[in-house]
Amino acid sequence: MANQALLKRVYRDSLGLLTDLYELTMAYAYWKNGLADREAVFQLFFRKHPFKGSYAICAGIQTVIEYIENFHFDSEDLTYLEGLKTPKGTPLFERAFLDYLQGLSLNLDIDAMQEGTLVFPYEPLIRVKGPIIEAQIIESALLNIVNFQTLIATKASRVCFAAQGDHIVEFGLRRAQGVDGAIAASRAAYIGGCHSTSHVLAGKLFGIPVMGTHAHSWVMTFEKEKEAFVKFARTFPESSIFLIDTYDTVTGVEQAIAVAKELEKEEIPLIAVRLDSGDLYKLSNIVRDKLDAAGLTDTKIMATNELTEQIIADLKHQGAKITLWGVGTNLVTAKDQPALDGVYKLSAVADEKGAWHYRLKISDQVIKTTNPGISQVRRYFDKGKAVADMLYDVEMGSGTEVIHHVDFASKVQVNEDWDYEDLLVPMLRKGKSVYSHPSIVEMRENTYAELERFDPSIRRFLNPGQFFSGIERKLFDRKLKMIDEIQKR
Repeated sequence: MANQALLKRVYRDSLGLLTDLYELTMAYAYWKNGLADREAVFQLFFRKHPFKGSYAICAGIQTVIEYIENFHFDSEDLTYLEGLKTPKGTPLFERAFLDYLQGLSLNLDIDAMQEGTLVFPYEPLIRVKGPIIEAQIIESALLNIVNFQTLIATKASRVCFAAQGDHIVEFGLRRAQGVDGAIAASRAAYIGGCHSTSHVLAGKLFGIPVMGTHAHSWVMTFEKEKEAFVKFARTFPESSIFLIDTYDTVTGVEQAIAVAKELEKEEIPLIAVRLDSGDLYKLSNIVRDKLDAAGLTDTKIMATNELTEQIIADLKHQGAKITLWGVGTNLVTAKDQPALDGVYKLSAVADEKGAWHYRLKISDQVIKTTNPGISQVRRYFDKGKAVADMLYDVEMGSGTEVIHHVDFASKVQVNEDWDYEDLLVPMLRKGKSVYSHPSIVEMRENTYAELERFDPSIRRFLNPGQFFSGIERKLFDRKLKMIDEIQKR
């Protein structure tokens, strides 16, 4: 089984500087003012559905946990920080603070959603509790990891839905945003539902099935297209897929058929042919007819070429004869929405005696006013189907009335017959693991299982159904009171 420890195997041992400078300047200020050990709670969530849809797929959590467990500053990190200067040329950080960082390890409590869980705006994917300096310093890295992987897992889920069960190969390595973007995208795309990847390093790191064909350059190497197909088939007698559009697709499929028939006596099957250009609906039907007429009814048709979930859905609706899809650029870059608007906000801080004081940020924009407290997300089910999510405070407890996060007039009354699950699961306690991560295969299976628990309307691309997610009444009232008090200051 593949080792899923991504960070230590691919990157340098220390990722302490994977942060924005202001995290370190705030950390210095906490330390300088005697606040470093003050307990605090931060929550990571997003505000808007990605891709104009109505759900997201949680991903990146195991990478986050690995990052936190291995967090430290090495000597090179500290030497670099020691060299940073203020505008007047004096050291930005004093030596005693750097000595403090040298011995810093993270003793945080982390509760998070399991990867593959459906998540909605304002619901924390991760809740961080512990010394404020530690919780603050990891903000940028957590957002970097979770925003991207959640975005790509969600995109993959949409692509797989469009394909209606067909095999999806994630093909995006060459168009991904750098080495780290490619690795993280392959991981997230598999969790989101893709069946395999062309990315060999991701296959090694995570145990994702790998799949590939050949490029136009293979065909162009030979004087005749048929010769290229014959040599490739004999090299890979159990997995031959021919790219047939190097010169002319119709001629290409005829050559592929001729080779397949010649090699039948050698028991070398033609697994599939690939289309990478042209009118995929028209060409796939022509190719299917020719394959079937030749008795190659088991040979599949694969399509690539700048595919999106919308294009795949349209081709399926039109009756294209494609059952194998390679999706690259638009998947691994999330081209139509290249970032998730995840944020990381302080929601509670303890005083000198350990008593919690709740915090929120207010804004003229309702969607930017945060939720206070130590949150948990409770998902309710009626006869096995998800009906509502409640954000509640673990100190105040859950209730029976849920107010929509934005439309305060919209409410749900919890039925006592409903089942429920709390979605934030303990993963670290005082920096030590208390959770056994499932395999990436199980994470992918969780995605599919989760989607089956929701009304299928939430997966529509146009005017998707909206799942109800809101805030528990007592917490809602507390929030309104806090807003009023802040505005009167």
